[in-house]
Amino acid sequence: DKNQKNPILHSLLKQVRLKELTEKKILIVCENIGSRLYLERRKGVVEELIGAHFKKGLGVEFVLEEKKIKKETPLFQFQPSTEDGFTRAGLNIKYKFDNFAVSTSNQVAFAASKAVASSPGKSYNPLFFHGGVGVGKTHLAQAIARQILDNNHKAKILFCPSDQFTNELIEAIQEKGTAKFRRKFRPLNLLVLDDVQFIGGKQTVQEEFFHTFNTIVSAGGQIILTSDRPLSHIKGLEDRLRSRFSGGLIVDIQAPDFELRTAILLIKAREKGVMIDMEAAKIISESVSDTRALEGALLSLCARVVGKSEKIDLEAVEDFFAERRKQPSQKKISPNDVIKTTCSYYNIRQSHIKSASRSSAIALTRQIIMFLLRTELQLKLEEIAYILKRKDHTTVMHGADKIKRLIMKDASFREGVDTIVRTLRSST
Repeated sequence: DKNQKNPILHSLLKQVRLKELTEKKILIVCENIGSRLYLERRKGVVEELIGAHFKKGLGVEFVLEEKKIKKETPLFQFQPSTEDGFTRAGLNIKYKFDNFAVSTSNQVAFAASKAVASSPGKSYNPLFFHGGVGVGKTHLAQAIARQILDNNHKAKILFCPSDQFTNELIEAIQEKGTAKFRRKFRPLNLLVLDDVQFIGGKQTVQEEFFHTFNTIVSAGGQIILTSDRPLSHIKGLEDRLRSRFSGGLIVDIQAPDFELRTAILLIKAREKGVMIDMEAAKIISESVSDTRALEGALLSLCARVVGKSEKIDLEAVEDFFAERRKQPSQKKISPNDVIKTTCSYYNIRQSHIKSASRSSAIALTRQIIMFLLRTELQLKLEEIAYILKRKDHTTVMHGADKIKRLIMKDASFREGVDTIVRTLRSST
């Protein structure tokens, strides 16, 4: 409705009351002088709305009257929009099944998502997605929530990043409001906990989530979890939670292949109302492997062709990449990026990396950083030793070689390192 585009008018029209209706005019009661003056200045818009509800040609008169204790029926009733429901649930309206591109790398995840959306709490509970950045974990999790909410507007749904869950719990404990916190989370019909790997090592958070998980599932609710790493790679996760997470369906979503990247690009272009030649889309997909970088390239191309051409063609794409090759990268991966990303993945404090600690977890994380500084940043051994405060370059050489051997013989370990590399590359 036109009035909903003006939130002030929308709000005031919900507060006015009908006092008198004759064949020629309608008398409307306002609560205060400010409301009356505002509505009088927009009398034409109000008359247009009244014509749609009663009959055209009615004159409108606004009067001021003291507010009665007994509330009368509002002149206009407005239903809360679907978007409002999505917002309250923490959902992004753009994520839905219709615009999710399916290929061999994600078809199992897609099928499982559709099953859960149709029968929440029955098919796979919990549903655990893991994979690198930009593979569609969040898209699918939110698409499930969206369909459940579409099917049942009264469903209690929440999409919650794990750091939000953690922060709200800490605040509740500080303010002695844990009961309120539990009233928010435990009655949910669906809880999506995004980036669940970050609760690893947090004992109090895991304790609370364990009971939240049990309460929701016992009542027939659904749990969906997303992680940037396999369940076996989440450090510091309690056995009882690991057992609960393993009790449902665990799906590994692989990075999109060329065909899937092309399909994603065509869908994104259609959503933005931009035409793109198939050959142009293929060139972009061959040049950009990360999904988020793919959308970034599309946005840049849209900005270039707007007002000049009706579509993105092969010439526009070739010019775009030719210019990118001439320009230096806007942001290069720094040694600190490598340290921060690797420590985050293995749940190790950054300060421990440069310390003298030789604990196995810290030592292994440190060696992975050595390997990545060598392979991704092409730093010299001496430079890496200086950055990590090691005695000499031989320590770095042995550490990097150890990681290289582990990658060759341990597929699970290799997957973890690959995830860190994808995260680093997607951030540039």
